[in-house]
Amino acid sequence: MDVVCGNCSTKIKIPDEKIKKIPPGQTFGIACPKCKNKISVENKPAAAPEKPAAKPASTPPPKPEKSEPPPKADKSPPPPEPPAGEESGGGGDGGDEGFSGNPFEFLEEGTKTALICEGDAGARAKIKAALTELKYHSSESSTHRDALRQMRFHDFDLIILNERFGTRDPDMNHVLKHLEQLPMVTRRNMFIALLSERFRTMDNMMAFNKSVNIVINVKDINDIEKILSRGINENDAFFRVYKELLKKLKG
Repeated sequence: MDVVCGNCSTKIKIPDEKIKKIPPGQTFGIACPKCKNKISVENKPAAAPEKPAAKPASTPPPKPEKSEPPPKADKSPPPPEPPAGEESGGGGDGGDEGFSGNPFEFLEEGTKTALICEGDAGARAKIKAALTELKYHSSESSTHRDALRQMRFHDFDLIILNERFGTRDPDMNHVLKHLEQLPMVTRRNMFIALLSERFRTMDNMMAFNKSVNIVINVKDINDIEKILSRGINENDAFFRVYKELLKKLKG
């Protein structure tokens, strides 16, 4: 299915296998990969196939008076079977190799989503448990490339990023560099928490310096639910008037 973004006129192709997962007549939302505009798409039910027209009856051909027996076909060996592991049509590479689907594309509108960028399994489990208590649907990234790919297809409400995720130099974090370049209209709707070994929790000066909403020291990982809840509530209160005014202007 092809969809055109109403904001930037970008043409987006949605794989047919994704459409088949949606019940007919149901509407789902996707994000434009170029301008991040949210697009609502309806899976229209397929029209019933038309019955083929009945073939006109044909009269049998007249029988020939005499017919010679057909010549015997030469017996030839069957064509060799392809080697094991190969299929006719060539190519063992799948068309979707390396494709990472969007795990949130079929969620209802208004559902809060979060992305976890943390290499330590123990810390990642504590973060995921905290996000569940805060009513977030979370996704985990194994590498910085996977994180960037997920952010390309979905605008997350919350991103929890360790400053050393995917890098040895915390000042050269690829994910953080990408977030710094986001358009302001997209960045305002996103809450970014930076996990750090260098800075203290709730250090507002360093949060401003790193272009994030909050800094959390890794030693306070056990209290991350309370810290996130406080930071998100303060951020929502700060931008409430701005968002309400922006909503009225858009109509």
